[in-house]
Amino acid sequence: MKKKNKIVVVLILLVIAGVVAFPYVKNYLVYSYGKRDVQSEAAAFTITTKNIVAEFTANTEASNKKYLEKPVAVSGTITSVNNKEVILDESVNCNLIAADASLKEGQAVTIKGRVVGYDDLLGELKLDQCNLNK
Repeated sequence: MKKKNKIVVVLILLVIAGVVAFPYVKNYLVYSYGKRDVQSEAAAFTITTKNIVAEFTANTEASNKKYLEKPVAVSGTITSVNNKEVILDESVNCNLIAADASLKEGQAVTIKGRVVGYDDLLGELKLDQCNLNK
């Protein structure tokens, strides 16, 4: 019985070590092989905020397969601007690469960024590495 307990303890410690080490390994890989430059990539999809959010609301799993980690150009009206965070039509949260003082509430824009997830509790799509698509 003692040998089984030791094996269980060792396995638990290995799992904990893996969970703790994962963020460091991930960061190492990103910095070693270069960060992805979404702005230099062509948009895989050009879509309105209402259409993309409707797709995620209807079928999150299928939409994740279609859009997740892909560059998209999303058109909508700015409902909130807070430094590097821009919210379009109260449903798409865009984290800008750099703050843009020209962005104002009520302005119609197209923002290009990478889809990182959909929060079904808040009904909000999240994009990062965003920039104003000109």
